[in-house]
Amino acid sequence: MIDKLLTRGVSEVIVQEDLEKVLRQAQDSGQKLRVKLGIDPTAPDLHLGHTVPLRKLRQFQDAGHQAILIIGDYTAMIGDPSGRVGTREPLTEEKIQSNLKRFLEHAGKVLDLKNLEVRYNSEWFSKLNFADILKLVSNFTVQQLIQREDFSKRLEENRPVGEHELLYPIMQAYDSVVLKADLELGGVDQKLNLLAGRQLMEKMGMKPQNILTLPLIEGLDGVKKMSKSLGNYIALDAEPNEMFGKIMSVPDELLPKYYECLTDAEFPLGEDPRTAKLALGRIIVEMYHGQKAAEAAVENFINVFSNKEKPKDMPELRITDSELRIVDLLLMTGVKSKSEARRLIEQGGVKIDDEVKNNPNEIIKIKNESVLQIGKRKFFKLKTRY
Repeated sequence: MIDKLLTRGVSEVIVQEDLEKVLRQAQDSGQKLRVKLGIDPTAPDLHLGHTVPLRKLRQFQDAGHQAILIIGDYTAMIGDPSGRVGTREPLTEEKIQSNLKRFLEHAGKVLDLKNLEVRYNSEWFSKLNFADILKLVSNFTVQQLIQREDFSKRLEENRPVGEHELLYPIMQAYDSVVLKADLELGGVDQKLNLLAGRQLMEKMGMKPQNILTLPLIEGLDGVKKMSKSLGNYIALDAEPNEMFGKIMSVPDELLPKYYECLTDAEFPLGEDPRTAKLALGRIIVEMYHGQKAAEAAVENFINVFSNKEKPKDMPELRITDSELRIVDLLLMTGVKSKSEARRLIEQGGVKIDDEVKNNPNEIIKIKNESVLQIGKRKFFKLKTRY
């Protein structure tokens, strides 16, 4: 168990010897380590990239330790600058509260919520006065804070670094002090923030937390970190067929990493990539939607993409107009904006009854039982109500 905790899907352990020692002591004595993970509610839903640290936190839960999930409702008003090429747009309190409504529901797909300590860092930051903040920031130097690559790169390119961004690692460090964390988890891009926690704890006379850094999962483009803003993500609340289809489009070279970081299964060495992806898709869809949904998603994919058939069960789109502009029709399916709808149409990604539609201004005559296809994986049956 300890070997799995410290090696599977792990990039770096700080400090390896000490963490191994305290884990073995805890195993022998029944003591629980306080294992901390912080996530800012910058969006209302989570994607598979978010599950990498959540799954590691769940492994510590299963090993009998106390998992602590910090919801950064206060730090979200700054926004983590890790990996950013520019200042992140601060979130309003109203937006943060709106995002929180579904946030824990999604985290509960991975974590055992009954045995989870959930804390909001507004609990302590809202009580600090300016004198407290001055005392807190005096534990760090500007040189330390701008060592991070994203800050130094921006300064070299004469792009702004906000004063408030320099506070982010200090605030994350203070979370660890308040919660008396024994161990903190975070992505490799979080290393400076995690080390700040060790430094602050030591300066305050506490045993510094150990650190586990975890790899970042590349998205469907195979290059950049999975992100909603880049559109290369697989959402946790994606429908089974959509989730499965997106997994089948994962670049072959990412398969070993996806197996290691997103599942408990071993990568099937020697299998061809398509077979490995079919197995991966089945595993992941079953994790978040159940066995029946996974089996149906596999069958649907094979029918649609191998046998060139349309899915047996497709959502119905009930329409009250006899004619509709094709852009407006796409908006009814969940396409988020007219510009996105236009892009899909102009790129040849929209069909009605197998006929490609290239003109975003075309007015469609709605026929009952017509099939609308968007991209490779989305199908809708048009139902008239006029």
